[in-house]
Amino acid sequence: MSQLFEINTIDQQFYEGRLRAFLPDRILDVHTHVWRKTFRRAAPTGRAVTWPLRVAEEHPAEDLLTTYDRLFPDKSVRALIFSFLESHDDDFAGANTYVSQCASEHNLPALVFASPQWSADRLEQEIVRGGFLGAKVYLTLAAPSIPAADITIYDFLPHHQLEALDHHGWIVMLHIPRSARLRDPVNLSQMLEIERTYPKIKLIIAHVGRAYCPEDVGDAFAALAKTERMMFDFSANTNAHVFEQLIRTVGPQRILFGSDLPITRMRMRRICDRGTYVNMVPRGLYGDVSEDPHMCEVDGSEAETLSLFLYEQIEAFRKAAERTALTGPDIEDVFYYNAMRMINQAAQRPDLPIG
Repeated sequence: MSQLFEINTIDQQFYEGRLRAFLPDRILDVHTHVWRKTFRRAAPTGRAVTWPLRVAEEHPAEDLLTTYDRLFPDKSVRALIFSFLESHDDDFAGANTYVSQCASEHNLPALVFASPQWSADRLEQEIVRGGFLGAKVYLTLAAPSIPAADITIYDFLPHHQLEALDHHGWIVMLHIPRSARLRDPVNLSQMLEIERTYPKIKLIIAHVGRAYCPEDVGDAFAALAKTERMMFDFSANTNAHVFEQLIRTVGPQRILFGSDLPITRMRMRRICDRGTYVNMVPRGLYGDVSEDPHMCEVDGSEAETLSLFLYEQIEAFRKAAERTALTGPDIEDVFYYNAMRMINQAAQRPDLPIG
């Protein structure tokens, strides 16, 4: 076995005992990062957490496909891929070209990693030239002069780009900003405005709006009950209570499975401590994490029982699905058909083959 990562007995028991029968035979993962470390030229901006880089400095497509084979040995898994950049000093051209090449080689759909500095014409050209189906946007690319707490969606997803994306009916993968996360009134107002103003965009709210703990929700789902089209992936989120509220609010046909690989290869269990998510990890496995409020090390038998982040994520959704009485076809929609339909629509092809 290669040194990418190992599947141990705890993982095998977790998968066989809790997940294998729950998961459909085909899975389409809408949230995966593929990049080479040479594309990331700048130090972290300080606007996002840094612990994910402890899992992988880079993530070539071959590692992604190997990960699927190991984690889901009896399933057929494909992905919607995009890069992982944080700064305008990073190599956007190299990163997006690499993703485009990987998508072509492995027959995968992909998104361009977009800069808010691009004009509408530039965004369209990048998407068409690379064979992309839309854009991944990220809060760290907002103008450096804006304090992190004050960043809004439009600071890194400007209206001129939204107009271009809407014109073509393309996908937008949106990681919302601001410390209040999903409950933030500015975020909610702008999410609703995007749906209302740009109706042809296939808008995905990543991580269920970063609602990792119950305190991140507030009255967000009351506001989101008014929506009709925006979709939500539950990548890198392990909160079954949040998932249950999401299912009851928008229904299973607007929920998408996403992994956020490679970070969900992390060996961990997540808890909430006074409204802050904390990743419990085996001592020493990810270096010195003593200064990171989102990380906590455990020892002995507790460490030995830890499985993988992605398994914990899917198990949380399984519990929410059980509580909300989702059916087998509902689960197939969440893990495959919803994404397949969205990708087909963005590609303007009713029968786009995916792997």
